[in-house]
Amino acid sequence: MGVAALPDTVRVAVTQAEPVWLGLEGAVEKTCKLIEEAALNGAALVTFPECWIPGYPAWIWSRSVDPDLSVRYLKSSLQLESPQMDRIRACAASNDITVALSFSENLHNSAYIAQSLIGTDGTILLHRRKIKPTHMERTVFGDGAKGSLDNVANTKAGRVGMLACWEHTQPLLKYHTYLQRELLHVAAWPPLFDHEEQPQTFWSMSRQGGHSLSQTYAIESQSFVLHTTAILGQRGIDAMGTESGVLFSRPGGGSSAVFGPDGRKLTEDLPENTEGLVYADLETDAVLRAKSFIDVCGHYSRPDLLWLGVVDYEKKAEGATETRS
Repeated sequence: MGVAALPDTVRVAVTQAEPVWLGLEGAVEKTCKLIEEAALNGAALVTFPECWIPGYPAWIWSRSVDPDLSVRYLKSSLQLESPQMDRIRACAASNDITVALSFSENLHNSAYIAQSLIGTDGTILLHRRKIKPTHMERTVFGDGAKGSLDNVANTKAGRVGMLACWEHTQPLLKYHTYLQRELLHVAAWPPLFDHEEQPQTFWSMSRQGGHSLSQTYAIESQSFVLHTTAILGQRGIDAMGTESGVLFSRPGGGSSAVFGPDGRKLTEDLPENTEGLVYADLETDAVLRAKSFIDVCGHYSRPDLLWLGVVDYEKKAEGATETRS
């Protein structure tokens, strides 16, 4: 892994928008419009929330089985090799911007929570899948494979990494990502709501819990965290029938933000129902200042006592294990 010179400042755009629920073509069109808007306003990187295409399958938290919605969802999910993905890649290239896209991936009619990092020339720099869907998500999505651990890549904006939602609770996965030395980390989330409105759920599933996990990630990794959330509107509630559910039963859920490498919040919130782009001009020296105090993969580590072992399942038959420290 080469170490490229950092730009002095990086302008990023974090989306807070409502997906085009269960509509692939409309979702691609809206994605391209947001990419163009971010580029027009000088952003080097634009980020999208978890399952942006075709929207997070919120009905799973109301009822675990809905065959009709499952079929619609799969048919609306994005294939990696498709005219729709080609259009998004071409949009990134024509606007000279890096795109951190999160989507439901249709691979041979199985669905995965996927993330692709698209470079300024339209190249897919990395592609990964959530390694373990969270709880009820397993009724829709399959597990990611070993390649999903290679989740950081060089871009014109610096080294960019990606994780989805509650992957930010997994210490080993987080540390493996830290070891790849991010400058910018994309934390992709679904709509998140205040815990006081849903006291029967875990605090860690709330707007406050999500912010806490992203802030903690920033402190531990000494990277900028681009906390990216979607909005749930009445169209989504009606499309997925979640009005009587414990979660996703009312409009809102937007809470996009940017956190600095010492955990401080760098942006002002948009109202939770307001679509827009949250911009931040990031001084990259802030990462170096934070790392001079704490570098959990460098001077503040003890690899002689604790290290991370990663099993390469593609070579499991040979008994191969990779160890990083």
